[in-house]
Amino acid sequence: MIAIIDYDAGNLKSVEKALVTLGEQPVITRSREMLLAADKVILPGVGSFGDAMGRLKQYGLVDVIHQVVDKGTPFLGICLGLQLLFERSDESMGVEGLGVLKGEILRIPDCEGLKIPHMGWNSLEIRPGTRLFAGVENGSYVYFVHSYYLKAADTSIVAASTEYSTHIHAAVESGNVFACQFHPEKSSDVGLQILKNFISL
Repeated sequence: MIAIIDYDAGNLKSVEKALVTLGEQPVITRSREMLLAADKVILPGVGSFGDAMGRLKQYGLVDVIHQVVDKGTPFLGICLGLQLLFERSDESMGVEGLGVLKGEILRIPDCEGLKIPHMGWNSLEIRPGTRLFAGVENGSYVYFVHSYYLKAADTSIVAASTEYSTHIHAAVESGNVFACQFHPEKSSDVGLQILKNFISL
């Protein structure tokens, strides 16, 4: 069973739809028992870092997420779900993230000719040998919607990066924890391949 964490985030249904397209029957849930019993767990999300952390706490999901990660269940963060896995964000000063991985979320610097939020297709520089990007060609385009970006403390966990006003850590892999700043569920065949790779872990 693939469980999608329900904390009133915006893109749950599009993630569910992409998984159904791949022949899966995902469950959207905030049940501790279901999340701990799942074979794979996905933390999607669009919106504000501080609001999202507030909802995760409100629904008692912070400890559950740590338990899921600690027991070795493959875990995928998407967009805001990636950001929440880290320690802090410029978007919500003073709010602690989940701290599953070390690093911070910074605002994309203003740059002449580039719009923020960054909305659209960007190519990925993919680190060879990553599990999430197996069968995905280097330079493939994926779909982003974000104003803040990840700077991981340990660059060895960075599975893919992109350039938009600055160098952006676009995806990470660390043990059983995976995350994408872009939206694989909105990234056509490339995104479906990434989700398929996660499913088959």
